[in-house]
Amino acid sequence: MEQSLWKNKNYITLMSAQLISSLGDWLSMIAIFTMVGIRWEASPFEVSLTMLSLAVPMALFGPFAGVVSDKFPRKSLMIVSDIVRAGLIIGLAFASSIWMVYGFLFAIGCFSAVFVPSKNGKLKEIVDQTQLKSAMSVTSAIDSGTKIAGPLLSGLLVTLFPVSTVFFIDGATFLLSAVLLIFIREDRVLSTSTEKGTESFKQDWLEGFAFMKEHVFLLSGLVIIGSGLLILQLADSQFIVLIRQLSEASPDLFGYLITASGVGMLTASVILARNTDYNAFLLMVSGMTGLGLSFSLLGWFTQLDLAYSTSWMILLGFVAGFTSSLGFIPFQASIQVTTPPHLTGRVFGVVNSVTTTATIVGPLTGGILATVYGVIPIFISTGILLVLLSLVFFMNRRKLNGTENERLPKTAAANGHS
Repeated sequence: MEQSLWKNKNYITLMSAQLISSLGDWLSMIAIFTMVGIRWEASPFEVSLTMLSLAVPMALFGPFAGVVSDKFPRKSLMIVSDIVRAGLIIGLAFASSIWMVYGFLFAIGCFSAVFVPSKNGKLKEIVDQTQLKSAMSVTSAIDSGTKIAGPLLSGLLVTLFPVSTVFFIDGATFLLSAVLLIFIREDRVLSTSTEKGTESFKQDWLEGFAFMKEHVFLLSGLVIIGSGLLILQLADSQFIVLIRQLSEASPDLFGYLITASGVGMLTASVILARNTDYNAFLLMVSGMTGLGLSFSLLGWFTQLDLAYSTSWMILLGFVAGFTSSLGFIPFQASIQVTTPPHLTGRVFGVVNSVTTTATIVGPLTGGILATVYGVIPIFISTGILLVLLSLVFFMNRRKLNGTENERLPKTAAANGHS
């Protein structure tokens, strides 16, 4: 008899650990950008390097981390990752230069690269196949919810206390997450193909990519998400610089924008969790269009220095967050449903390597372009490119969509609400 998702103790424990550590992530992220972008008045290129410090290790080690998560106990990998990241986050409290920040963030990114595929693989172990879409939506909802509470709480803490206090709190959240993960039981023993001990990491990564090639929707979805994210990252890392162009600029406005985006993501996550019988391809293309429109309007309104900046920043931030979830959640859910357990880490390793590579090239290019041409033209151009790209994908939907995941089986969707 199928176990209810919310009566699955292992799942609840994993989600609780994710909730706590994700909240801490946003606490420190807002504190970092407040310190670097506003108090230290970093240039657009320096702001981009801040983002790259996290993205580079995930891109470099993402494929290998996916293989590691398939061959070693995922629970242990997550616990070690949390403990080490706790120490590194606390180290940020003692950073006295932007280069020290880069170093700590790079190290944090290395262990985050291990944690992500391990968590996704563990989710596959402890959740029934028919419940994976709802489980992924809940995971995304947690990310969105912490994106709401984290920036608000961080803004309050940064106002009342030194920035270093936020880093100590974040370190504590990682330690608490590690403690919770200890209580996850090993209920299933998965075949992880450990007998292929001499098989290279490269071959294992290629195995994950080969699986995606056999499934048209997964491969085309990877192209859509990867290319869209590449364009998006031209501007996404420059929000703190964009806000500095406004006459009403303040650290609080950055927090409001991120919070509004989190509300939008949470709203979309709840909707998709309740309605899992959706057309994944059309949602992904629609999400890209919405992101493009919101980014262009953000740049245009900033250029006009439009009054009531808090109001329209919050509104457009909500739209951006909502539409981004429309793109990412269906793709991630499709991977979870389609991929066999022993290949989950490999496939997500491929996905993570593509997306994090986009978050390297995008911010680096965007930082250079923003320095040369200004941040406002970058936002407007990014939005236009996203809309045009979504139109191209839509016009080629018959080739890209395949037949398998355009609409996942209604039986799976229905059972996902149990």
